[in-house]
Amino acid sequence: MEQIPHKRRPRYKGTHPTRYEEKYKELNPEKYGEMIEHVIQKGSTPAGMHISICVKEILDFLQIQPGQTGLDATLGYGGHTKEMLQCLQGKGHIYGLDIDPIESEKTRERLNAQGFGPDILTVKHMNFADIDQVAAEHGPFDFVLADLGVSSMQIDNPERGFSYKFEGPLDLRLNPEKGRTAAERLKESGEEELAGMFAENSDEPYAYEIAKSIVTSLKRGKTIETTTELRQVIEQALVFLPESQRKEAVKKSCQRVFQALRIDVNSEFEVLYTFLEKLPYVLKDGGRVAILTFHSGEDRLVKKSFKENLKAGLYQEISKDVIRPSAEECSRNSRARSTKMRWAIKAGPDS
Repeated sequence: MEQIPHKRRPRYKGTHPTRYEEKYKELNPEKYGEMIEHVIQKGSTPAGMHISICVKEILDFLQIQPGQTGLDATLGYGGHTKEMLQCLQGKGHIYGLDIDPIESEKTRERLNAQGFGPDILTVKHMNFADIDQVAAEHGPFDFVLADLGVSSMQIDNPERGFSYKFEGPLDLRLNPEKGRTAAERLKESGEEELAGMFAENSDEPYAYEIAKSIVTSLKRGKTIETTTELRQVIEQALVFLPESQRKEAVKKSCQRVFQALRIDVNSEFEVLYTFLEKLPYVLKDGGRVAILTFHSGEDRLVKKSFKENLKAGLYQEISKDVIRPSAEECSRNSRARSTKMRWAIKAGPDS
């Protein structure tokens, strides 16, 4: 019988590994709890994990009771879902939605291993714009949560192409099985369309310069198929800036351009608009919804929708101001800094 050669697992090179696959301890939180806590204490998010934001604020508002039925419209890593499931104390049910077939299955398995099986949790691989379909079968709901941020495990995995910091394919699709990649969108778009995308989706101040640089590079036969290639084109576009300002400007423009492309590739504003339009009708009378946003475009849509539905009598109360994570949470999790939370309560017959 042929012996299978032993394959040694990847190990840290030195004390600070940079490659995603070398961070094997961070990628195994159940086995290396001390390492995970050490990384979190430093204010970083362990590779392959996602640290849930505003957990206390969300639970304080939703006031989840045993026996209720809820919807986590954006399951992600399942951190918020786990906390909400614990509030049910084994009675009731939560439905979790996610369009990412890779991460949603991992999350289902992880939560199942922690005691949250199909008797109390159902994970559905679908877009949260289709909440009316879920509600028709399982609703209406006592509470709904939507965390609109991209999960850290998606950002950190270079194979998904969400970050300019890591070399990887320029993909940016939340569901890598459907739709066009960011690289394909760049090829098929003209200067005006790209400039408009960058300005509207992420308020990029150098939208025109970057769009022109992208189109010119492609016309000259250069490829923009990877995250690194796009970053280099952005760097070239901003070469006119004084050297003292350039490094920081390139960093911020990279963040904004990648965000704008991700929003476009996944039709995020259209999906959010549809979700908000259907939202009041999937809630029970007195039902509660909390939404976390991570940039101004999302927050504007949520704020406008909540105000219009309050005026129309669909909501009996909405948050007057945004709720932000505490300074302590932001120091522990740098990705919490841009978070805004808004909430609404469905109107009932007596409201």
